[in-house]
Amino acid sequence: MIWNEKAECMSENDKETLQLERLQMAVKRAYESVPYYKKRFDELGVKPEDIKTLKDIEKLPFTTKDDLRDAYPFGMFAVPRKEIVEVHTSSGTTGKPTVSGYTRGDLEIWGEVMARGLCMFGVTDDDIIQNTHGYGLFTGGFGVHYGAQKMGATVIPISTGQTKRQIEIMQDFGTSVMIFTPSYGLYLAEEIEEEGIDTKTIGLKAIGFGAEMWTEEMRQEIQKRFNAPAYNIYGLTEVIGPGVGLECGERDGLHISEDHFYPEIIDSETHDVLPDGEKGELVLTTLTREGTPLIRFRTKDVTKLTRGKCGCGRTLVKMDRVTGRTDDMMKIRGVSVFPSQIEKALLRIDEVEPHYQIIVTRPHLMDEVEVQVEASESLFSDEIKELVGIREKIEDYIHSEIGLRVKVTLVEPKTLPRSEGKAVRVIDKREL
Repeated sequence: MIWNEKAECMSENDKETLQLERLQMAVKRAYESVPYYKKRFDELGVKPEDIKTLKDIEKLPFTTKDDLRDAYPFGMFAVPRKEIVEVHTSSGTTGKPTVSGYTRGDLEIWGEVMARGLCMFGVTDDDIIQNTHGYGLFTGGFGVHYGAQKMGATVIPISTGQTKRQIEIMQDFGTSVMIFTPSYGLYLAEEIEEEGIDTKTIGLKAIGFGAEMWTEEMRQEIQKRFNAPAYNIYGLTEVIGPGVGLECGERDGLHISEDHFYPEIIDSETHDVLPDGEKGELVLTTLTREGTPLIRFRTKDVTKLTRGKCGCGRTLVKMDRVTGRTDDMMKIRGVSVFPSQIEKALLRIDEVEPHYQIIVTRPHLMDEVEVQVEASESLFSDEIKELVGIREKIEDYIHSEIGLRVKVTLVEPKTLPRSEGKAVRVIDKREL
């Protein structure tokens, strides 16, 4: 089933015509209503009327997270504050939070794009969705909530934590769809197994997850543990929240709602726009946002775009699962390494649990990496010889994946920190 066939299956010509019309309006709105954009456009000598084709977007300046921080709290609003009916912010863990303001029209768009995605998962108005994403200033909980309500499904806004209560509600309320971060899903599965509950008896129909990076191996692990298909959700607070891109039943990329968000892939060093199929940094322009329009926002997420009619019938462009961020990429002895590469190698080993931490140090002017990974209960009770063999096997797999030798330490089961939200995978102790 397709939620909005007209929008999701339009021809390339119709799509480009609509995008250009909306881009011109968005650029005009930003220039006339947001002092930051008027200043930046004027500095570059660009006026809204210079946007005559979609390619002309390359004349426009990028927007960065630092630009949004400088405008804290309401400097990027394009409408009077009275028209803003809801506000969300980023976590602020790496600096001043960024603020996103929503008009009633923005909330309608948010619900629409999330409803499209839930429909891709096979969700209907007969489903019960247990939403473990946090409510509050974080956008995760509300995005799923608005989409579920728009399509008429029943949503349980339980938010994060309360793991015992989560399990009880899954059983008592007949939850058919779970929404969680991959790391919390693993923790939840572990607790369910500890209680001696067979996940098959819960009868989940689908799982939606996002808010942190994950690998295909992680998806397979979660699907196996919950006996249900898992779908990817992509979004970010600055743009709108979850709903920018979502996976259909093909599960080979996320459809971006191009009638609302215009995607580009750039080389993060040269800022050149890259052709479809090449991996680089995702840049997004909001085409319909009223409260906080964004022009060429640099997401720092690394992915690529592919076009063409999907097996599901949709014609919306697809983005690959995000494999890293330009700012969480680790430079180890001059080599670029993403945590997702190490996760991919770890999850090829049956004898270890999918819980790990990467610790980076520089003891003697040389970067060292230690990967701590939990052994399974059965492995940990085996002889030392067996443990050494598995440890060496993991080291070989990681070497094959990233081209560097790292130290692997097998730790006791359930000794690494668990997460009810985004997992902290990397601890960088280098003084750079």
